[in-house]
Amino acid sequence: MMNLIADIKIPDSKLAVEAAELLREYCDDLLWNHSNRVFLFAAMKGNLNQMKYDSELLYISSLFHDIGLTPAFRSTDKRFEVDGANAARDFLKSRGVPEDSIRLVWDAVALHTSIGIAEYKETEVALMNFGVGYDVVGKNFDLISAEVRQQVVEAFPRNQFKHNILDAFLEGFKHKPETTYGTINADVCELLLPGYKRFNFCDHVLHNKWDE
Repeated sequence: MMNLIADIKIPDSKLAVEAAELLREYCDDLLWNHSNRVFLFAAMKGNLNQMKYDSELLYISSLFHDIGLTPAFRSTDKRFEVDGANAARDFLKSRGVPEDSIRLVWDAVALHTSIGIAEYKETEVALMNFGVGYDVVGKNFDLISAEVRQQVVEAFPRNQFKHNILDAFLEGFKHKPETTYGTINADVCELLLPGYKRFNFCDHVLHNKWDE
């Protein structure tokens, strides 16, 4: 893998390399390329805004952010974001990483789909959320030039990403659609999961066991 893409250095510490090797082992090309693009776009945003951030932690957060979708790390009862965050925590703990850094990565992974929340957290959490939004839905698309985007996509191709990522999402939580309640993931279930009925918060309020 190239060490420098669009003027962004890919972290190459022992910890970063081991995280990349783990992702490469358990994820397919779709999630591998996406996770690396997320890091690059997140780092670009940080550099453009002259923000101070830990590149290694941002990289590791990006690598783990969707690993909870994979068979090796998905649970039967938790949101896939939490599965990924727990996997990242276990990985970092096993390598003696300080607790503050572990908490930061856990938050970045667990909150990466939490629109309206993650962007107000620590810099690495906010940047990773930006990278995800940029790559998945094109949020703030014109912030990065077409030339730079092309450099990223040449290194980590999209390959019909728009359609394939929705299938990957569904595969990760179709066995536990109840965990998508209150999240954007419920949209995936509604579109692609036969027979799925979206949970409604108002129904929970109006039809619970309280008398009044």
